[in-house]
Amino acid sequence: MSISINREKLKTYAFSILVPLLLGAAIGLLTSNSMENYDHLIKPALAPPPILFPIAWSILYALMGYSHGRLKWMRLDTPDTEIIYYAQLIVNLLWPILFFMLDWRLFAFAWIVLLDFLVITMTRRFYRKDKTAGLLQIPYCLWLIFASYLNLATYLLNQ
Repeated sequence: MSISINREKLKTYAFSILVPLLLGAAIGLLTSNSMENYDHLIKPALAPPPILFPIAWSILYALMGYSHGRLKWMRLDTPDTEIIYYAQLIVNLLWPILFFMLDWRLFAFAWIVLLDFLVITMTRRFYRKDKTAGLLQIPYCLWLIFASYLNLATYLLNQ
């Protein structure tokens, strides 16, 4: 019994998943030295242990990439889905720089609210094209709402 692998499909999905994963990893490395400052801040009651963040983001980036790859493979991607996908990815990747490196916690909160809006918009557009692609973004939406809480609470506790 042989398994047929569609190389084009594999390339589409691999590229779509690797782009956010690799960019997220690069930002993680870039901001890793700034994490010492974060370790000394007062954190809100629901703040998870630091090890959870790279695990959660890796899963979310993989889901994000898979959904995007799914739309591309099914030829359901359109300029509006491409624009919102890459806009939210750029805004997402800039947030850790604002929050961790620059210590602009209040501005970072405004930025993450923008990201919340973009991701909810992206999720709705993905869902209209392909229900699975949209539903796979729900964990991302939920995590961002939680991250928004963490951002604002950390700002308020450390003024």
